[in-house]
Amino acid sequence: MRAQQRAAPPSRARVKRIRAALRSVYGTPTMAPHGDPLAELVLTVLSQSTNDRNRDIAFLRLRERFASWEQVRDAPLHCVEEAIRPGGISKVKSARIKAILAAISERARDASEPLSLEWMRSASVPEGRAFLTSLPGIGRKTAACVLLFSFGLRDVPVDTHVGRVGRRLGLLPDTNVFDRLHEAMLALTPTGAELELHVNLLRHGRRTCHARAPDCGGCVLRRMCPSRLP
Repeated sequence: MRAQQRAAPPSRARVKRIRAALRSVYGTPTMAPHGDPLAELVLTVLSQSTNDRNRDIAFLRLRERFASWEQVRDAPLHCVEEAIRPGGISKVKSARIKAILAAISERARDASEPLSLEWMRSASVPEGRAFLTSLPGIGRKTAACVLLFSFGLRDVPVDTHVGRVGRRLGLLPDTNVFDRLHEAMLALTPTGAELELHVNLLRHGRRTCHARAPDCGGCVLRRMCPSRLP
């Protein structure tokens, strides 16, 4: 890929053209906020270093095995690990999930109430983000997934696909510092387009703008991409 430098944030007109081109291929994603932040938090942990199918199988097995998040928190580690094994690196993920649930319990105002992050629905985005990123092993991407997909709040997850496509298009700075990437992504995303832009950039990264062998010849963004191959 051609080297590129981004001297200034992309114009609104350029972002608009890129969004329109992506919609012409992938449509406009529609996904109502599901309102279950704890499920989204665990699901995002399970998604690390695996595909969507294995993530979903691991999540379903976990929910079938344990009737509540309190049971997951209190279960022996090896039981949680066995339940989520199809998701890969289950030893690491099981310990992280239990640590997250324990941390949420420790900070709850009323220890007798069920585990919940429902309070985030009416909290500010910075407040919710700060809480989530203070949990063990949780970074900006996972926090953004919880805020956007659970409540439809204004945040945009930048995963490896979104980051790669964004950098190649010159939308995002040439850095692997995810805090900077998230701030830049949020700044360029029009209010109300958070889900659309995230999902369509992710789809484009998975289907066309691959890490090692991007299909530049078949890319709908070819004429707008400073990193395109000859």
